[in-house]
Amino acid sequence: MNPPQIILPIKRFLLIENCPAEWKEFDLYLFRDEHVTFYVGQSQLAFARVWEHLLGGFHGHSIVGRFIWSNWPVSMKFTIELMSSKSERFDEVGNDLDAAERQLIQAFLPCFNISLNSAPTHIPSEYRPMNAKFRFRHGLNQLKREAERAVRADDSKVWIEELN
Repeated sequence: MNPPQIILPIKRFLLIENCPAEWKEFDLYLFRDEHVTFYVGQSQLAFARVWEHLLGGFHGHSIVGRFIWSNWPVSMKFTIELMSSKSERFDEVGNDLDAAERQLIQAFLPCFNISLNSAPTHIPSEYRPMNAKFRFRHGLNQLKREAERAVRADDSKVWIEELN
């Protein structure tokens, strides 16, 4: 049985270039930190749509993507959640994709969702606005290398803690 959702930090997501087969059922996605949801979206293949946001952020085609890159490297810790509208969580809305997305937007009041959102959450003051200049000079490959180093450091820390 496939998991009802996947939650992983952006730094780990950046290291996955091809959608794992078991993730192809996910049609909903969220960008968030530990306190605030920045964006909720839907797509037939959520994994690919998240990548579109990330890549589109470099060119200003995605507000949430632009926000992530404007807040790099802090945004490495933001999480991406992938889920399926067909899961039990959305039974009460008939597992309808549009209704499931609406339910998530109404529950989390994401910062960048304007439609279907009566009171979008304000972007926390510790973050730079989406139109801030990028703090890095290199492209996606450099960001992936930074993410990979951060993931290795996290994994080493866990490994050392397990030894103690």
